[in-house]
Amino acid sequence: MIIEKYSMGSGDRFGHQGKAQLAAVVKAKADGVDIVPVWNKSHREHTTIKTEPSSLRVEADDAVKALGWQESYYVDADHIGLGTVDLFMDCSNFFTLDVADAIGKAAPDADIAAFLEKHKDLIGSNTVDGIAEPVVITEALALATAKTYLFGVKEAKRIYDRISEAKGAENFVTEISIDETDAPQTPVEMLLILAAIGDEGIPIQTIAPKFTGRFNKGVDYVGDVAQFSKEFEEDLAVIAYAIKKYGLPENLKLSVHSGSDKFSIYGAIHTAINKFDAGLHVKTAGTTWLEELIGLASAGDDGLEIAKEIYAIAHGRFDELCGPYATVIDIDRAALPTPSEVNGWRGENYANALRHVQSCEDYNPNFRQLLHVGYKVAAEMGERYLTALEKYEDIVAKNVTENLYERHIKPIFIGK
Repeated sequence: MIIEKYSMGSGDRFGHQGKAQLAAVVKAKADGVDIVPVWNKSHREHTTIKTEPSSLRVEADDAVKALGWQESYYVDADHIGLGTVDLFMDCSNFFTLDVADAIGKAAPDADIAAFLEKHKDLIGSNTVDGIAEPVVITEALALATAKTYLFGVKEAKRIYDRISEAKGAENFVTEISIDETDAPQTPVEMLLILAAIGDEGIPIQTIAPKFTGRFNKGVDYVGDVAQFSKEFEEDLAVIAYAIKKYGLPENLKLSVHSGSDKFSIYGAIHTAINKFDAGLHVKTAGTTWLEELIGLASAGDDGLEIAKEIYAIAHGRFDELCGPYATVIDIDRAALPTPSEVNGWRGENYANALRHVQSCEDYNPNFRQLLHVGYKVAAEMGERYLTALEKYEDIVAKNVTENLYERHIKPIFIGK
């Protein structure tokens, strides 16, 4: 199974926005840009919301049928490992192999020695098209990279083999995720990691590294945009080099996780993929859930009441909800409005505080981040929340489509 050049991973935690998300991709196609949709939902999200992986396949199939979509589409078993992959076998055709827990664990000395011997030609200065300066790899750097990442690559191979045996190698797309690590991977480390993946014979079509800077949930990029741009372009150059050198799939592309709302770097990404004629996969996970809240608040009446209640409960359970996401959020608690203050808001006030329009003086990134991780509260509401989504489907769907198309697809893939 060969994924297309451009793909957009859209999370939908409550399973009601498949058609609205696909509508944004349809609009892009009308603009002359072909993007394939990838619906993704992690095991953690399924557990929190108490859904089964098969529900995402049903949502994707229903959206495709309703909109008459004739192109490819994918259902991603997002961030799975050996302990969870079996739950996704029947319903997924895209697997994000998350090996973060294996990174930093040392592979056997014999494996490390074999890897270093096989790739001793990389030691020294390497010329990579698209990178101005020679890529210099020392023996010490090669050893350190092997000690950090080789065990993780071998873990990815174990997961891949499990899927391949169950589904057949031709029936799914493989992504390797190394983004949930303590430190970003440099382009030089990326080259060595790709060499190891080539050794293992994993036919990855996308790889999700950890980039320089902060990729917090649902808010803009924090970091040096020029530095990000340089590293992103060098990663693209390294991928092109590794494809030729190690026999990796010709369509191998970068994947940007937590890519939603990283407005500051969208221009750099657009420039880079056009410069290198490269593919791209972008995941926009929790954004849809926030657009649901914006839609409910804008609808007023019981929709606004639910939105306010969710915030009040999330505010009171701050530590519980933020703890699992501590490495990918930065919330100034002092800048959060009190629940009593929010209770006095009109729908427009709530929507403006939450909607990611930085030019709006009411926008509050702390408010947005807390609600981003507060989806558990809505999940606990059960049918009450889902019924509200159905009742105000039109206004919610409009927000979901507009956000995905105007704020993500257009600046990344179209350049507007």
